[in-house]
Amino acid sequence: MPKASSSSQNLLRKIALVTGATQGIGLAIARALADEGCNLVLSGRDQNRLRALEAELSKKKIRVLAVRCDVRDERSIAEMLAAVRKKFRRLDILVNNAGIAHANLTVGKLSAKEWNDVVATNLTGMFLVTKASLPLMKRGSVIVNNLSIAARRTFPGLAAYNASKHGALGFTNTLREELREQGIRVIATTRGDRYCDLGPPVAGSAQNKDDFSRNGSASPDKRVKDSRGKYDRRNESHAHNGNPLTWGRLGKEFELALMPGVE
Repeated sequence: MPKASSSSQNLLRKIALVTGATQGIGLAIARALADEGCNLVLSGRDQNRLRALEAELSKKKIRVLAVRCDVRDERSIAEMLAAVRKKFRRLDILVNNAGIAHANLTVGKLSAKEWNDVVATNLTGMFLVTKASLPLMKRGSVIVNNLSIAARRTFPGLAAYNASKHGALGFTNTLREELREQGIRVIATTRGDRYCDLGPPVAGSAQNKDDFSRNGSASPDKRVKDSRGKYDRRNESHAHNGNPLTWGRLGKEFELALMPGVE
């Protein structure tokens, strides 16, 4: 078992499900949780990537279950959660990370298929996975919904993406109130752009992998602008025990689950 940091001993042997775990932010989250000693359920649509990741993280001497799952499909989700129940019997952490974007197109040029695919993955998929996971989650569990700065800001040409993320934030806020008395924490992360193969970056953000520093953050002049051309600084940093979680830091998103006052 890998040695966990003193600030996150309570993550040892927890059962964490990460959707969209085979690339980008989801991959970084899965690796970070593995380093903290979490047992993992890895979800994605690419079977080859899942197998490779399962083999990689299993070397850390944690228990790993890799399940191919399409979050748009209720049957696929049901099969995944049945496998989780059989192997682990419970779920302590759910990270709803699976998401897609679309090409920069105005509403007049955006097809219904593109709209439906994005909303089904980013919003409906989050609802379906959460609903199926709740029976396995008890008091003290955590749900982390990985959203986007687009949940609070509007970017022209990204109507479906904007709508899905605004909707996901509304869903998260509703879920938080519903689960408060059950002692299940519900958190939304609303960060800026990352290089994560999600799709084309939003205007004003980092344009390619070279624009990101080694820890995954964009350079200061590449921060995401809102619809008025102003930089959004509200999510730039959160202080936790004197150590800021700076805007753009890649990985260890589970740290947010331990922080008070983060939506």
